[in-house]
Amino acid sequence: MMQNEKIALFIDGANLYATTKTLGFDIDYKKLLREFQSRGYLMRAFYYTAVIEDQEYSSIRPLIDWLDYNGFSVVTKATKEFVDQTGRRKIKGNMDIELAVDAMETAEHIDHMVLFSGDGDFRSLVAAVQRRGVRVTVVSTVSTQPPMIADELRRQADAFVDIVSLQPKIGRDPNERPPREPREAREASGHTPQFLRSPARAGADTEFENG
Repeated sequence: MMQNEKIALFIDGANLYATTKTLGFDIDYKKLLREFQSRGYLMRAFYYTAVIEDQEYSSIRPLIDWLDYNGFSVVTKATKEFVDQTGRRKIKGNMDIELAVDAMETAEHIDHMVLFSGDGDFRSLVAAVQRRGVRVTVVSTVSTQPPMIADELRRQADAFVDIVSLQPKIGRDPNERPPREPREAREASGHTPQFLRSPARAGADTEFENG
């Protein structure tokens, strides 16, 4: 990255949470912001997450509030729990459209888009942003089995950064107790990768699907 280039971050909250959870570390979002501010002119840092509505208190709320007050543009969407015909609880929610719309609107104002997600659904978005002359870096990991990043997304991106290489710079000190993104964030997004659904989980009472 060049010091004078305009950068925007697009963070798929649930996908990033699932990735770091699998790798066994938490992100210090203040450090993450500082890291990319040092790499250029950081115009905007978007964070997307679905929130389960009709809950009096969501444990993701402290994280959302902290991000909102500390330099992130937080985009949330209420998602609903429902019971399917087999009697299983399901949660439906997906932030892909919101992220894609913001990315297309922001593309004309930036030089470099940094996407924190491994979701292959974003391949066509990355291609569209590239056609507007924007460089795209995707941050995910190939350090898991199977990799968290879809092969088609990695191929489409101009650059791929394994988040493991960023851990020393953006990882949280294990001794700190920050607001952290809990289980609901991953589940509500509908982005829990197939391999994270263990056989025991698949037979549980709750399933999740994309919206």
